[in-house]
Amino acid sequence: MKKKGFALIVSMVCLTLMLFGCSNSSSSSSGKKEPEKIVKKDGKDITIAVAANFVSLDPHDSNDTLGLSAERMMMEGLLGFDKDMKVVPVLAEDYQVNDQATEFTFHLKKGVKFQDGTPFNAEAVKYNIDRLANPDNHLKRYSLFELVKETQVVDEYTVKVLLKEPFGAMINNFAHPSAAMISPAALKKYGKDIARNPVGTGPFKFEEWDQSDHLKLVKNEDYWKEGYPKVDSITFKPVPENGSRVAMLQTGEADFAYPIPTEQVKSIDGKNGIVIENDPSIIVYYLSMNTLKKPYDDVRIRQAMNYAINKDAFIKVVWNGLGDKPTSVLAPKVAFSSEQEPYNFDLEKAKKLMKEAGVEDGFKTTLWVSNSSTSVKSAEFLQQQLAQINIKVEVVPMEAGTLSDKLWGPQKPEDAEVELYYGGWSPSTGDADWGIRPLLGGQAAYPPLNYNVSYYNNEKVNQALKDALQTADESKREAAYKDAQKLIWEDAPWVTLAVPKNLAGKKNYLDGIYLLPDGSLSINELEIKQ
Repeated sequence: MKKKGFALIVSMVCLTLMLFGCSNSSSSSSGKKEPEKIVKKDGKDITIAVAANFVSLDPHDSNDTLGLSAERMMMEGLLGFDKDMKVVPVLAEDYQVNDQATEFTFHLKKGVKFQDGTPFNAEAVKYNIDRLANPDNHLKRYSLFELVKETQVVDEYTVKVLLKEPFGAMINNFAHPSAAMISPAALKKYGKDIARNPVGTGPFKFEEWDQSDHLKLVKNEDYWKEGYPKVDSITFKPVPENGSRVAMLQTGEADFAYPIPTEQVKSIDGKNGIVIENDPSIIVYYLSMNTLKKPYDDVRIRQAMNYAINKDAFIKVVWNGLGDKPTSVLAPKVAFSSEQEPYNFDLEKAKKLMKEAGVEDGFKTTLWVSNSSTSVKSAEFLQQQLAQINIKVEVVPMEAGTLSDKLWGPQKPEDAEVELYYGGWSPSTGDADWGIRPLLGGQAAYPPLNYNVSYYNNEKVNQALKDALQTADESKREAAYKDAQKLIWEDAPWVTLAVPKNLAGKKNYLDGIYLLPDGSLSINELEIKQ
């Protein structure tokens, strides 16, 4: 995958950065100024171009933000998030939490039905939470609900969830899109095939899914929220190649597209009725190392890789400057994020650490990435950077489903083939717990139940995460997460690379559609202006 032209560009950027510095400005290059004239839209069918294929439509068993974006259009939870990631009621009218954060009581909306006619009530809520909290179901989102001890039906429209121990962040877990309610009748009918036959209470119903071509949702005529939805259908088109995705937006083949490649923001904003949305995110992109495999079991090598990669240049080359350099495994806007001393670009220090570890001559390795244009571009940058300390990287792009299976599928750590993996993580609860525990929380976070493909296991970190779970006291939680982040940063199981902006493009006749800070799509108020 190594390309001389790309390497030359990277080298020139790195030289420029060393000579003049790099601005991590978070200001929008677009200015978000809409064209004065609203372009014409025929009909009320919306097409959204996305960067990857969908893997599953079961929110309880999905671990990708893209999938959850489509699922939340069909299925809703008791709670959700507003545009600022604040918790808001959805299918629950209101809720109470006891002082110990061990009992959560929800009062449900009345008169709501699932799209198959099944009543939405406390029994339906219990059925869903019991499914999520059962480890025997081997669901990917089990860790969000593993603390659930019991779900009690108080009456038809009141349900109480009891936890095994205090957990102050639990209300955020209920707001996570993976906590969506699925029709119990559909779950019984389809079993594991619910992933291809989703039934919820949302504004749109599942119509059809060709995994390689499109996913189509149609208007739920019996939606409980009066006056919505205001469009007839939404069709998702997976388009991994950046240029093709942008071209669809320009020609009108797509009404909304994301992500927008940073290098094309200025050239398309305000033209052909296109508006570029540029908003802060809580997404962290990183390079993970399998710490159970040699040579990544040596902290000196992991730290050397951190020093060898120029994060300022990475943001400049890959994100066109539209991002920030992370100083933790958590983005700054995530609750309890704690700033660490950055691994600044220092080749001499990196080479010294490699020599101390006995691998001065380097080694060969493989880097797994998705096959999207931006991911491949990122991997090529990392390939060039690591070559400077004699690490010869083979980049292996994969289709989303294949990559997901290979990363999260191994039943035992020794079966994991991954060496290096480049990807991003969005803690969709907005809380430090979901930003650290599923990814770096020791053996309990290993696949297939969680996402620790670094196979990182530090007992002090594990204890700090446990301490944070066992209290509702925010000051104690903050202290515990601060300790965990410091230890992880020093152990360096990741090279933490960037917190990019959320960039999406839309036609200026669209209102009420936007990306949340976690990178997921919200269409709660979607309508067409004319």
